[in-house]
Amino acid sequence: MRHNMIHGKFGDRDELFFEIELIVDNGLELPVDAMLDTGFSGWLAMNKQDIEGVNWTYLDEQMMGTAQGDFVFEIYVGKVRIDGEEFDIAVHVGEGIPEVLIGRQWLKNRRLVVDMQSGVLTLGES
Repeated sequence: MRHNMIHGKFGDRDELFFEIELIVDNGLELPVDAMLDTGFSGWLAMNKQDIEGVNWTYLDEQMMGTAQGDFVFEIYVGKVRIDGEEFDIAVHVGEGIPEVLIGRQWLKNRRLVVDMQSGVLTLGES
């Protein structure tokens, strides 16, 4: 059994960032620093302007509660690579999302280790 993990980095305000690759429809990979948002229950969220170049398939709209209230998100089928592994996931797209966000769905099958004192931040297979 292989034990893959990605090492993250802490942001200026102690945010948790992990580098992932967005795979656009022509196979091109775009590396981005995605912030782990434990308040977000999905896989990936992006600002509407960031989705324009990736040409992912639109699925539907979904109402979702956020810290700022209820918002309608467009749902796309997206493809990402994390630590060399590709995933087809639902992507929530909306206005005013300041960072690319990864949510709690990743924590259902991955182990998050956060040790700020030691500077350790990893997301890996459990």
